[in-house]
Amino acid sequence: MALSQERKLPFGKIEPHSMKYFASCTLGGIVACGPTHTLVTPLDLVKCRRQVDPKIYSSNMQAWRSIFSKEGLRGVFFGWSPTAVGYSFQGAGKYGLYEYFKYLYGERLFPNVNTTVLYLGASASAEFFADIALCPWEAIKVRMQTTLPPYAHNLREGWSKIVTKEGIAGLYKGLYPLWARQIPYTMTKFATFEETVSMIYRTLGKPKESYNILQQTGVSFLGGYIAGIFCAIVSHPADVMVSKLNADRQAGESAGHAVSRIYKNIGFAGLWNGLPVRIAMLGTLTGFQWLIYDSFKVFLGLPTTGGH
Repeated sequence: MALSQERKLPFGKIEPHSMKYFASCTLGGIVACGPTHTLVTPLDLVKCRRQVDPKIYSSNMQAWRSIFSKEGLRGVFFGWSPTAVGYSFQGAGKYGLYEYFKYLYGERLFPNVNTTVLYLGASASAEFFADIALCPWEAIKVRMQTTLPPYAHNLREGWSKIVTKEGIAGLYKGLYPLWARQIPYTMTKFATFEETVSMIYRTLGKPKESYNILQQTGVSFLGGYIAGIFCAIVSHPADVMVSKLNADRQAGESAGHAVSRIYKNIGFAGLWNGLPVRIAMLGTLTGFQWLIYDSFKVFLGLPTTGGH
């Protein structure tokens, strides 16, 4: 990419696929994911509560009005702290490890692999580890947001109550459903983004390098928004189940038995509760994440993602 060679780069020149490169991508993932997920906490709060109890609010607007009238802005953003911490950790693993596994698989281990297969494999591998980092914070967030009165009022209280009553294992009891939700989600997110960006540049008829930075990051946002819509649809049933499990898994109950019991209660249609709001949330969220991530890469003197 034709970045200006006259611009002084903040951390000096970063060699592609060096440790400094992967560390920069990891930092970019934190910057892209932590703040964006935190900003959509009001959407996430209502989504999670409606997934657990479809009758709790008549609409999203009614939900926000009701919460704001009783608890103010703090209530609308309830659960922001575990969200900020958890998705910062997840973003670090998701983006940093994706870049690493894409290089490892595509350049070192399987140089002739199909690009779509490469994107799917690299993103699945990255998300596997990213979810281990996310899981404790997600468990606290969901319990805070889906129980009334709240299970805990802040991150510290939530951590203390779960660990005291259930040990560290209590923070990870939603890991398997989280993998079931997030790995297909991330595979869709990264593969769809990469393919969409390539398709956009093919449609425009000129290589990525012929466009300026503003245009390239605009393509990143559009590609991310489209990817987010597909992500929401693919991962939504598992997202509902994660919320249900964290809120309604009984002591000593196995994950398989809990899933079976919950499914009998809600049925197939119940797995799709809250889908429209999640499409709006994830389309916007994913679009801005790619915009921020690629803008951060450009700031460091690195090329935007995709388009090759």
